[in-house]
Amino acid sequence: MPEQPQERKPKISASRKLMLKSLLVAKAKEELEQEILDKEEEKQRYLAERVPPLKTSGISFADLQKLCEELHSKIVVVDEERYDIEAKVNLHTREIKDLNIKVLDLRGKFKRPPLRRVRVSADAILRSLLGSKHKVSMDLRANLKSVKKEDSKEKRPVEDSDWRKNVEAMSGMEGRKKMFDAAKSPTQ
Repeated sequence: MPEQPQERKPKISASRKLMLKSLLVAKAKEELEQEILDKEEEKQRYLAERVPPLKTSGISFADLQKLCEELHSKIVVVDEERYDIEAKVNLHTREIKDLNIKVLDLRGKFKRPPLRRVRVSADAILRSLLGSKHKVSMDLRANLKSVKKEDSKEKRPVEDSDWRKNVEAMSGMEGRKKMFDAAKSPTQ
């Protein structure tokens, strides 16, 4: 007879596990802050290397114009590079989206499982919304008005006359005149 596997006890207690998780989160937070500081220092160093500080004091007007033209040409070059890089990034993101769509198409379509109808009473819905502590009984039929069924035959008297006679009487101009006169008489 095969032995049933016994439930293994966790090697680490819950409090110890919680403490380790909190230490990991704290360490990750410190590393993230350090990474942000390193990026800022790298940015400052790069800017100091690429863009030396401008000394505009004591320069003649013609030299100042040449300096502005040089800076403008550098700005144009950098802006062109930025535009090219942005276009490449947009192209790559479109390609990635297309490839993701192709991968999903190759995997096949996801089939939805058939859903079953579940009947739940109003009491069960209220119990789930309000919690199990609140015991609410809702009898929906108690608040309904009671309506007497009246005999429809008593309301409307049934004419025993032949319907063909009525149609013949109303047909033609005489019938229309009768209808016109009948509609006109109550107002006079």
